[in-house]
Amino acid sequence: MKAQYVHELEAYKMAFQLQQAVFEASKVWPKEETYSLIDQVRRSSRSIGANLSEGWAKRRYPAHFLSKLTDADGELAETRHWIATAKACGYLNDEVSRSLGCQSDQVGGLLGGMIQKHALFCLPPEG
Repeated sequence: MKAQYVHELEAYKMAFQLQQAVFEASKVWPKEETYSLIDQVRRSSRSIGANLSEGWAKRRYPAHFLSKLTDADGELAETRHWIATAKACGYLNDEVSRSLGCQSDQVGGLLGGMIQKHALFCLPPEG
């Protein structure tokens, strides 16, 4: 059965879980990181699902849908960068860092599969 709504997609569910995990982890980071690292990692992690949602609404247009999927993948790459930065700064312990890394890997695998087979998710052209 094909998903009718974006929130039914496993990639969206996992991306949402990742954004919430990033939010929780970043709550205890130093105040001086509020408008730099915290803001950046929260925005990029939230943009993964947002781009997936936007693309889902445009899946009648395969090229646009694929573009939004690759945008989501780009936001995931940025999120991974900020997670690595937080780890390097000592803001993440090994357990949380590993957990966020595993979640990122899962989202990346699902997005990669969608990118490779994006046409399967598209709607038929109108007319």
